Amino acid sequence: MDSKKRSSTKAEGSKERGLVHVWPAGSCSVTPERLPGWGERTVLQAALGVKHGVLLTEDGAVYSFGTLPWRSAPAETCPSSPILEHALVGQCVVTVAAGSFHSGAVTESGVVYMWGENSAGQCAVANQQWVPEPSAVSIADSETSPSLAVRILQLACGEEHTLALSISREIWAWGTGCQLGLMTTTFPVTKPQKVEHLAGRVVLQVACGASHSLALVQCPPSQKPVPERCNQCSQLLMTMTDKEDHVIISDSHCCPLGVTLAESQAEKQASTAISPSTETRDSQGEVFENTHVQHDPAVANKLNVGNVQTTSGDAVPPQLDIIGTTETSSARNIPSDPDAPAGNEHMQKLSDPSKRENSENGEKPVPSQPLVEDAVPNLHSPPTTSTSALNSLVVSCASAVGVRVAATYEAGALSLKKVMNFYSTAPCEPGAQASSSSIGPEGLKDSREEQVKQESMQGKKSSSLVDIREEESEGGSRRLSLPGLLSQVSPRLLRKAARVKTRTVVLTPTYSGEADALLPSLRTELGYISRVAAGRDSYLALVDKNIMGYIASLHELAATERRFYAKLSDIKSQILRPLLSLENLGTASTVQLLQEVASRFSKLCYLIGQHGASLSSFLQGVKEARSLVILKHASLFLDSYTEYCTAVTHFLVMGGFQLLAKPAIDFLNKNQELLQDLSEVIDENIQLIEILNTLFFLPTRRLHNYAEVLLKLATCFEVTSPDYQKLQDSSSCYECLALHLGRKRKEAEYTLGFWKTFPGKMTDSLRKPERRLLCESSNRALSLQHAGRFSVNWFILFNDALVHAQFSTHHVFPLATIWAEPLSEEAGGVNGLKITTPEEQFTLISSTPQEKTKWLRAISQAVDQALRGASDHPPYGGGSSIQRQEPPISRSAKYTFYKDPRLKDATYDGRWFSGKPHGRGVLKWPDGKMYSGTFRNGLEDGYGEYRIPNKALSKEDHYVGHWKEGKMCGQGVYSYASGEVFEGCFQDNMRHGHGLLRSGKLTSSSPSMFIGQWVMDKKSGYGVFDDITRGEKYMGMWQDDVCQGNGVVVTQFGLYYEGNFHLNKMMGNGVLLSEDDTIYEGEFSDDWTLNGKGTLTMPNGDYIEGYFSGEWGSGIKITGTYFKPSLYESDKDKPKVFRKLGNLAVPADEKWKAVFDECWHQLGCESPGQGEVWKAWENIAVALTANRRQHRDSPEILSRSQTQTLESLEFIPQHVGAFSVEKYDDIKKYLIKACDTPLHPLGRLVETLVAVYRMTYVGVGANRRLLQEAVKEIKSYLKRIFQLVRFLFPELPEEGSTIPLSAPLPTERKSFCTGKSDSRSESPEPGYVVTSSGLLLPVLLPRLYPPLFMLYALENDREEDVYWECVLRLNKQPDIALLGFLGVQRKFWPVTLSILGETKKVLPTTKDACFASAVECLQQISTTFTPSDKLKVIQQTFEEISQGVLASLQEDFLWSMDDLFPVFLYVVLRARIRNLGSEVHLIEDLMDPYLQHGEQGIMFTTLKACYYQIQREKLN
Repeated sequence: MDSKKRSSTKAEGSKERGLVHVWPAGSCSVTPERLPGWGERTVLQAALGVKHGVLLTEDGAVYSFGTLPWRSAPAETCPSSPILEHALVGQCVVTVAAGSFHSGAVTESGVVYMWGENSAGQCAVANQQWVPEPSAVSIADSETSPSLAVRILQLACGEEHTLALSISREIWAWGTGCQLGLMTTTFPVTKPQKVEHLAGRVVLQVACGASHSLALVQCPPSQKPVPERCNQCSQLLMTMTDKEDHVIISDSHCCPLGVTLAESQAEKQASTAISPSTETRDSQGEVFENTHVQHDPAVANKLNVGNVQTTSGDAVPPQLDIIGTTETSSARNIPSDPDAPAGNEHMQKLSDPSKRENSENGEKPVPSQPLVEDAVPNLHSPPTTSTSALNSLVVSCASAVGVRVAATYEAGALSLKKVMNFYSTAPCEPGAQASSSSIGPEGLKDSREEQVKQESMQGKKSSSLVDIREEESEGGSRRLSLPGLLSQVSPRLLRKAARVKTRTVVLTPTYSGEADALLPSLRTELGYISRVAAGRDSYLALVDKNIMGYIASLHELAATERRFYAKLSDIKSQILRPLLSLENLGTASTVQLLQEVASRFSKLCYLIGQHGASLSSFLQGVKEARSLVILKHASLFLDSYTEYCTAVTHFLVMGGFQLLAKPAIDFLNKNQELLQDLSEVIDENIQLIEILNTLFFLPTRRLHNYAEVLLKLATCFEVTSPDYQKLQDSSSCYECLALHLGRKRKEAEYTLGFWKTFPGKMTDSLRKPERRLLCESSNRALSLQHAGRFSVNWFILFNDALVHAQFSTHHVFPLATIWAEPLSEEAGGVNGLKITTPEEQFTLISSTPQEKTKWLRAISQAVDQALRGASDHPPYGGGSSIQRQEPPISRSAKYTFYKDPRLKDATYDGRWFSGKPHGRGVLKWPDGKMYSGTFRNGLEDGYGEYRIPNKALSKEDHYVGHWKEGKMCGQGVYSYASGEVFEGCFQDNMRHGHGLLRSGKLTSSSPSMFIGQWVMDKKSGYGVFDDITRGEKYMGMWQDDVCQGNGVVVTQFGLYYEGNFHLNKMMGNGVLLSEDDTIYEGEFSDDWTLNGKGTLTMPNGDYIEGYFSGEWGSGIKITGTYFKPSLYESDKDKPKVFRKLGNLAVPADEKWKAVFDECWHQLGCESPGQGEVWKAWENIAVALTANRRQHRDSPEILSRSQTQTLESLEFIPQHVGAFSVEKYDDIKKYLIKACDTPLHPLGRLVETLVAVYRMTYVGVGANRRLLQEAVKEIKSYLKRIFQLVRFLFPELPEEGSTIPLSAPLPTERKSFCTGKSDSRSESPEPGYVVTSSGLLLPVLLPRLYPPLFMLYALENDREEDVYWECVLRLNKQPDIALLGFLGVQRKFWPVTLSILGETKKVLPTTKDACFASAVECLQQISTTFTPSDKLKVIQQTFEEISQGVLASLQEDFLWSMDDLFPVFLYVVLRARIRNLGSEVHLIEDLMDPYLQHGEQGIMFTTLKACYYQIQREKLN
């Protein structure tokens, strides 16, 4: 199974990576071989000690091989194949390290495991010689309380010590020796301790030699360079003395730890044999070292020198310090290496040719600098090629025993460029001589001092990229040797050291004949080496096989990206920066555009630097193509290139390159050769400006390289695999963007050529960086129809506007609001184009049909592109790049009017249709007016919001509601700046129809509220006016904003007036009642002023007839006759009974006519009942849909149940066939739903009626005199709503009609009183007789119940007080006593009761237990609303009584009223219903008439009789 899997993945070019090859040290012939016993498992990391090594596989497993004396099992001390460290299984190890004789590993969670030799405490275990299995090391920070575990990032091992770098960038050390950097002399240190010398510094990496340590730290930012000489004594801050056998570096002037000393001179140096041209900069780096050397010639003879060749151009971290501590001791007896003399002899042979070559080149040979004192005489280090200071420092300490260099460190991550062996071929071979001479004089200037200037800049970061800063590294190199006799305990800063030369041999295939001739390669090519490791006795390399060119493509991508970054760095430092530093570059806009180009360039450069560093790290990982940054974050690269190209084309269009010619001519001339080299221009006759232009567009070429490499990688996978599809799609994206940016460049150059020929004055106003020319009428004949003979009309089509130029004037038409269509042949315009704009319409005539087609297509495409708003964005991302044939007629755009008198200077932003605002939009005027809502044909139409500032009051008028043809029309809310608020109907910007006006607030001087009918902005018709300040409420007719006609006034003091009003005054006949029932009926002349003939009736019945004058309550003059009715003996002499109230009030059917008329109009009827039913239903559906759409943007307004209700109401109920009870129930259900939402016309009607009813009868209107008016008003509502319902459902029978039963009743129900079969004709059921109350009261009455019942309670207050007093008095009696008092026959007395399942006997003291179920049932009458529901409660109470009696008698019986009444009276008393009188009167007033003589009617009469009987009961 494993082999099958390997073969499939191998075909995709994704395996045979991380293969382990080893070869012995000190041998002249290098033949790497596969590690014995190791299969093809992928190894990500390896580390070597003296005689052992560790491997980390891709699945996080750790293996050990070599000589393992610490293992407990004898077979494992010298295993034939690597053995698995079982203790680390499942720990997810991320990095491993090896010391001379011990090993370490770090897990993903930051835990350190150590094993191996522990004689010096290097495994952090006390009193133990060996640690056979990996054991966790406890690293805790004792400075925190409580102490916290420290997470580790990196581990480094020496011979007798170990260093760990924590996630907080601090170093922890344990083991033995001063190389730990700890302030202690007690060894071994088995508990990890923090290196306090580096506290507060940011440590980036640590490395250990056998007896020394190095730390790479970040320098603190310095404001100015530190001088090379001391400011006080003028001596060199650092000196170097070259002895015969060692080198002494003196840094006595070195500042305390934490203060860096920067070198003062910078030198430009390029290595032509190794790296491309790179930028020279100053470098701020620190090397701190602590060294203790003991003399041991035997050891020295066995130490060899190594080096790594690197390619510059990668991003490196800013401001790096390297800090080290060193101790070389001979405490351990290292076995002699038999190949060492041969290797040393070979090194000696190499020294002479190098001297000769250096002499021939005119340079002095560099004296040798052995790593250790007492080295072999005349032994010179091999010559070295260019390496960075950072790499050289790591070279000097990367090996655990100081023998070989393992790898380099750049950009904050391990990055392998090329791995070089340190043994060359024999001097007689031509390659050996060529390798030195090919470097050239520039590469061998070892006597100079160098610096690398580093610069960081902030930019856009990708989450997957290495977090580095942008910089450019110098192509030079630096080699720092360790001093021989310096003994230091604490870390010290290393500044300078001599540079030596080495020869190199490549291990990797170069695929270059020239390179093969210059550098002698291995006889056996291994493949692509990702990592190397060096021990004392052997070397190790991790090799990737280049299956199907997969690995080669990845390395090609990494190498070209580094070279590309080097070129970008050169352009930025050598071209862009000097240009920006020049003075008088031109106008501020030009400088700003150039700065924008530089900013985008730096951002792109930064991204490429990040990408190069991430690729270096990527090449040491699993190397899965899907993890490539240019795939995972393709949009980041695409956007960065697009933004940069956009900035360059803007600069080009504005003539930036031409404007640079004069101020930058000197700079360009001096650097012409550099410009040609960087821009890759071969033609020497080309102008400098063109070269600069080419140079600025150079980065876009990189997109083609991305596409090619991704396509190569795609060919390594199966066509059907997801990886292939992903790579193919990404390659297409990069290629499409490259073509797109190329077109953008051509458009910019075409536009620039146009501006050179365009008149200067108009150029200044029309020329914009983002504006591109598409076509113009000078080269495409186009003229204006009906233009004057001598007029000049020039039409210019840009990517954002159509410009009509005439002589020295021009007008700009934004493309987003242009509609172009060809004229038909019938209209006489064969070659005509009709152009429509919001305020103009004109016709363009072309010379030929072809020109017409070209212009029409150009305008349509430009408009469509302008509407998309993506002209500068790449065409990737699905089908968004598909070009439409013509732009949509309906669109969204922004426009400022300039002609229309009503809209002049107003700006509209919203939907358009054929040149006019149509749909949702926002219209703003310069004076602050604003309309936000829907438009139709250019006018406000539909639902919208309008604001008008009121400068005088520093507030604004605010209207929210419906519009029609630019005017307020329909329902709306208008909030005036004065504080008034009107809610109601509008017509032609005026209040017209039903509406509510709130004036002022309760704290203002004259707050009031009016609800009623309006005509042409004035109160007219029926309305209710509540004067809150005076405590009066008027309910009557209005005309021209004054009370005119019949009306009723009630006051908070209980006064009641009904009668005539004229010009807001009580004038004419009227009736006035006071709270004490004093009544005046007669003539009035003013408010509350009696004047004329009338009758005054006292509460006791006495009355006065005559003439009255005076204001009520202030003294009235009376001329008349006083009558005492009780003195008359015969009825004929008594005065006529005072007629009922309400005769002078407005009839109920005349009230709120505007509300019902509005509902009829919504249904499409001019007058009630006059219209088409189908049209009414259509209007309902339209209203529901429109209201749902209006509330779509505010989902919180409508709940989910309300939304479902609206959806069900949109379906028109269909009824076919004879009308039945089922259809009646369907109508009833529909009405309940319709009246439950104000979005339905019927629901809005009900909501408005409820509002006006409460407005009328709440507050001051809660007057008992208004009860009958309130009841009449409800009955009027029922009648008029029923008319609406019958219009919508024509099949609904008339009021009082009986619906025939569709099927006989399943069972017969006995009559309550007779025991005979119930006859439906004698006692019809409510559900079977069509009545307005039965159909509509369940919907209407629950909403009107509170104010209505309050009026009933006020009206019956006195008699209910008497009733309640009797109830309380009689309920003091026990059940038996009360039953006896009420005359209940003893056979109906309950003997036993069942309470909670237990049977108990009724005792004389038992109270509130008899007929308990009937009592509870009757109490529910107060929880119901409609009379039918209350009657059902009464009926259920009677049935509960019968059930109780049947259970007691155990036999059938027939009720008689004489037997039933006392029992029911008992139940009523025990129910204790507080407002029983109000309940009785409400049922009596509103119950269906046909129920009065049925069974429920009889039961209701019984309840009514009980109510009056209780008031007359007296307890003896």
